[in-house]
Amino acid sequence: MNCIIIDDEEMARAIMMQFITNYTDIEVLADFSNAIEAIKFLNQNEVDLIFLDIHMPNFTGFDFIQTIKNPPHIILVTSDRNFAIEAFEYECIVDYLVKPITEDRFLKAIQKAVSLKPNTAVKKIKPKKEDNANEFYVNIDRRLIKIEMASVNIVEARGDYIHIKTEGKNYVVHSTLKKIEEKLPKDLFLKVHRSFIINTNKIIDIEDNSVLIAKDVIPVSRANRPELMKRLNLL
Repeated sequence: MNCIIIDDEEMARAIMMQFITNYTDIEVLADFSNAIEAIKFLNQNEVDLIFLDIHMPNFTGFDFIQTIKNPPHIILVTSDRNFAIEAFEYECIVDYLVKPITEDRFLKAIQKAVSLKPNTAVKKIKPKKEDNANEFYVNIDRRLIKIEMASVNIVEARGDYIHIKTEGKNYVVHSTLKKIEEKLPKDLFLKVHRSFIINTNKIIDIEDNSVLIAKDVIPVSRANRPELMKRLNLL
C-alpha cells in the first residue's frame, strides 16, 4: 500500500512519517504542505491512501476531495473535532483523527484502510530489545514537541505535572513520573528519588545524598543510592 501526506504543518507531517516507518508494506510516495501540489501529483500518480488535513490556507481538505476524481481512501487528520459528521458523508473517508494523534490510534486508522483494500496487510516492525528510541514527543498547547533523549538532564514530578529539563529548554507536561519512566531507556536514566529521574551521563558531582546536574542539586534516596553507585565508573 502506498500513500501521500497533505498537511500545512511541518511537524504534523514529520510525526506521521515517523509513525509510518514503524510499519511494513506502507510506502510514503510524497508529502505536501498544500493541496494544489498534491493534486498535480495525483494527476500523474496512483495512490492507495491519503492522510489529509482539513484546515489549510486557501484550499480546505473538503475542497481537495471535491476537486479530485475517484479519490482513494482518505484519513482526515485535523485539530478540529467539529467536522466529523460532515466528513463521513464522503464515502472515500475511512477515519477521522484529531490532533495530537497517538501511534496506537494512527495504527487503528491504517487498519481500517487496509481492511477495505483486498490482499493487503501491514505489520508493525518490532524493534530489537537492545535498541532505544533516541527521541520522544510531548504534548504542549496542542503541539507535539520532539525532545532528544540525550538532551534531557532531569525529570521532576510536581503534582499532576512533570518538569523536563534539557540542555537548552525546560518543558512542563501534564503526565506522571511513572509514565515517562517507562519511555526512557534504562541504561541512560535512573530514578533516584520519588520525584526525580536523572540522566546519569549528566552527573557532574556527587556529595552525600545528592547529585549535581548542570546547576540543579538532586536528592538521592537511601533506597536508590546503591543502584546509582553501581552505574558509576569508579576507580
